[in-house]
Amino acid sequence: MAHFDSKNLKTLGVYASGGDAPGMNAAIRAVVRTAILRNLRVVGIVQGYTGFLKKEFNEMELRSVANIIQRGGSILKAGRCPEFREAKYRKIAAENLRSFGIDGLICIGGDGSFTGANLLWQEQQIPVVGIPGTIDNDIYGTEYTIGFDTAVNTALDAIDRIRDTAASHDRLFIIEVMGRESGFIAVAAGLAGGAEDIFIPEHPFELKHTIELIKRGIARGKMSSILVAAEGPKPGRAYDLADEIRKSSGLESKVCVLGHIQRGGAPTAMDRLLASRMGAKSVDEILHGQCDIMIGVRGQEMVTCELSDCLHKKKHVDHSLIELAKILSN
Repeated sequence: MAHFDSKNLKTLGVYASGGDAPGMNAAIRAVVRTAILRNLRVVGIVQGYTGFLKKEFNEMELRSVANIIQRGGSILKAGRCPEFREAKYRKIAAENLRSFGIDGLICIGGDGSFTGANLLWQEQQIPVVGIPGTIDNDIYGTEYTIGFDTAVNTALDAIDRIRDTAASHDRLFIIEVMGRESGFIAVAAGLAGGAEDIFIPEHPFELKHTIELIKRGIARGKMSSILVAAEGPKPGRAYDLADEIRKSSGLESKVCVLGHIQRGGAPTAMDRLLASRMGAKSVDEILHGQCDIMIGVRGQEMVTCELSDCLHKKKHVDHSLIELAKILSN
């Protein structure tokens, strides 16, 4: 954990970076209102690191964040900035921040966003505190990230609806959820949705076991099944699984790729609460001279984690939940 002299901290910049996640607006609201209450000037940086380079800096007031807690997405936009991978552009970004009087930053995003935040401190001594905002829930140092609960509930609603069609037509469905190389959404939505099996990149599986499970169900009169798959390194993995199942067993599968629908919509109460707590905590931590850290949650407690640990340590899916899904599907 890094420390800096926060006595001269007068202006705080807040930005969202990477993919959007439901609850980002709740976090922005909490940062702005807490910072203003603590007598800080607040600047919203539009479009993440791109806004650093283009000087897209907006003065924020209390009314700037009125009526946004229930909105999905990010009022400050979000996005990725390939140029920020180069040190010369990070130097330009730091110069732009200082020219506008921005003394410290609150970064809302995932691992890519935190990489940029960590480098801004290491190279340019710009104090940064991170808030984990990603539906993937794959950030080390926190049990939950902002947006994960909403994404799981969105996927679960889709699973429940598809199950109705599967049962009506005696069909096997494979539902693909987001998560890049992370299976957290698939495991949570699959278990809660009563899936017969769950496929994630981090967990080895044998399709013959899944096929045997489905066939045992058919033998006892269960003519429909739901399988949930994480997208893996690229979307469309579910189609490959469907093709393998057809070749191995003759069973035909319908595929439903949920895609970016999981990123949108109003955040759940859990995500709004988590984002509000993390936003307020991030301001208090930077005011106490703490930086190069991320705000996380363990149980009911707000905690901090060094950004270097968040970036270099792996968060693991609880594989026992996949086994539980198989047990309960019998």
